[in-house]
Amino acid sequence: MNIFPVYKPKGPTSFGMISRVRRATGVKKVGHAGTLDPLASGVLIIAVGREATREIHNFVSKEKEYEVSIRLGMNSTTDDAEGEKEIIEVKAPPKIKEVKFFLPDFIGKINQTPPIYSSIKIHGQNAHRLARKGQIVEMKPREVEIKKIEILSYHWPYLRLRVTTGPGVYIRSLARDLGKKLGTGGYVANLIRTRIGDYRLVDCLQAEAVKIK
Repeated sequence: MNIFPVYKPKGPTSFGMISRVRRATGVKKVGHAGTLDPLASGVLIIAVGREATREIHNFVSKEKEYEVSIRLGMNSTTDDAEGEKEIIEVKAPPKIKEVKFFLPDFIGKINQTPPIYSSIKIHGQNAHRLARKGQIVEMKPREVEIKKIEILSYHWPYLRLRVTTGPGVYIRSLARDLGKKLGTGGYVANLIRTRIGDYRLVDCLQAEAVKIK
């Protein structure tokens, strides 16, 4: 079975990585588990061949781990660095004890509203395509699970977290919602997926290893 982790750098989409693997291997049937946004990097599970792609769903449900840098004091239309920014007037930056106070609200099974700019299907079309056409997109909250959140560093306006999740969690939504709780706004400035199941960054093939160009 040909399933393996690849390091996705910033820039290409997850589908773009599939296209690169197709060109490198000559195999048309290629899939992936767990979409990463273009501005995110890290572990992407790739399946090559019909038999492997039939088993890729087993990896979608695996536990995932991320390291995220959240930019507080601003909102973004896309909830990451790509969107249009809105500066939020903050009289006094929140102290770390305030951040620690709100983090438990996001741990466990929670209702989370996905970003408008996402690949979730609405009437058969990707939400982000509808949003870019100027259409009003209403995203419904859904239950997801965040298992653990650790503070790695906090130097206003940047908050770095390590987040362990179940399937379906949007880290951009976490950044947005935490910013709302703090009254500062917030968006994802940088995101790295460091693990899917037992696969970690150290296990990933680099683009050069499979001659991906």
